[in-house]
Amino acid sequence: MANYQPQHSDLSQSREVKIIDGVPIAFSDVVVHHFPMGDVEDPDLYAADPLYKWQQSEAGTWVMAHAVEPPFWVRQPDIESYGYRYYIVARLKEQDQTYFKLKWGSIK
Repeated sequence: MANYQPQHSDLSQSREVKIIDGVPIAFSDVVVHHFPMGDVEDPDLYAADPLYKWQQSEAGTWVMAHAVEPPFWVRQPDIESYGYRYYIVARLKEQDQTYFKLKWGSIK
């Protein structure tokens, strides 16, 4: 999984369409997992375990295999809990996004 990215909004790529073998394929970014982290001294160190466990899960291994580019994670302040919220973002083909959402549900 790619390293921490400062702001998802800065790195988020818009929907892109490429022609592959004469077939138009659409790609876009999607949040595939998120989790909260309390107010700890080094949140990235504490986030390593949930990130690794998700990466080893069925959904994580599927995303890692089907992502167009390596997924990346984003840390954002969580004002409700005075901690942080981590998001894992992957760039997937639209067909793969549909499969992911049907199999594992939409991330809210």
